[in-house]
Amino acid sequence: MLVLSRQRDETIMIGDDIEITIVDIRGDKVRLGITAPATIPVHRKEVYEAIQRENREAAKVKMEDLSNLPKGQAKPSVPPGMHRPSHLVTKPPAGETKPGATQPPAPTPPAVPPATDTPKPTNGLPGH
Repeated sequence: MLVLSRQRDETIMIGDDIEITIVDIRGDKVRLGITAPATIPVHRKEVYEAIQRENREAAKVKMEDLSNLPKGQAKPSVPPGMHRPSHLVTKPPAGETKPGATQPPAPTPPAVPPATDTPKPTNGLPGH
């Protein structure tokens, strides 16, 4: 383990892309500011461990177990006080689908009422 000493407003660089700044020091608490690319997840260790546990449990689920779920089953719950990190939500980029997935049908355009021969009122103004 590398141990570094830093004072408030000083920074540590990890590689070229990760910057850790000492934001505040109060008693035995240190506040850190972390700048990292969006592709690199940053979590407190206890949150990271909870995500790992959840992923291991999800990997144990068998496909036949899923066939017993009622249709429209809600997403798995997240422990109270925790939020599912957005980088764990797997959505394909706009315009793409996962391999083997089918495209949803295109939306049906709204029905247009049939044209009538009745002239529209002009409010007495020419050209309107």
